[in-house]
Amino acid sequence: MNERHAPDLLPAQQVLLAGLLDHIHRQTDTVQTLRADPSSSEEDHFRIMLVQTEIERVKFIVRSYVRTRLFKIEKYARFITMNEELQMRMTATEQEHARRHADLTDEHFFSSVLQSLPPPQRALDEEFDLVPAMIAGPDLNRAVIARARSDCPALEYPNGKTGTFSKGNVVLTPYNVVERLVEEGFAELV
Repeated sequence: MNERHAPDLLPAQQVLLAGLLDHIHRQTDTVQTLRADPSSSEEDHFRIMLVQTEIERVKFIVRSYVRTRLFKIEKYARFITMNEELQMRMTATEQEHARRHADLTDEHFFSSVLQSLPPPQRALDEEFDLVPAMIAGPDLNRAVIARARSDCPALEYPNGKTGTFSKGNVVLTPYNVVERLVEEGFAELV
C-alpha cells in the first residue's frame, strides 16, 4: 500500500519479495502434490482449493506491487537516470529498465520532433525561469493520508509548525512531511 500511495519510488523490498515468491513456489508444489494424491478426501480437496485461492491472492498483490513500481519507473525514467538517490532504491533490473526506457523515449522524441528543430532547441533537459522543468520528477508535495504504526517523532510542516503523530493517528499531509516516517516504518500510507 505504501508503494501504491507514495508519489515517489520507495526502496525496493527485494528480501520480502524473494521470500514471498519462494513461499508461493513451495505452496504451489505442495498443492500439486496433494491434488495428485488419489487418497485425498473431499474435505482435503476443499482445503486445497482454499490454499490455491490464497496463493492467487498473494500473487495478485505481488503483481500489483511490481506493476506500481514499473509504472513509476517508466513515468520518471529520465529523472531516475539522473538521480543517484532514486537509483539506490531500485534493483539492478529496475535500473536497467529505467535506463533503456529513457534511452528509447529520448530516441523517439529526437526522431519524431527534435531533429526538425534548430540545434540549440534540441535538448530535453533545459531549464528556464518561470517554466516547468522538462524532466518531470515525483511531486513530493502531493497530499497523502498516513497512519502512525507507532509513536513517531514530531511532524515538521512546511510552514514551520510541528505536530504530534501518535500510534493510530491518521493525518492528511504533504508526502514530504511523512516521507521519512514511511521509509523507516513508523507510519503507513492508506
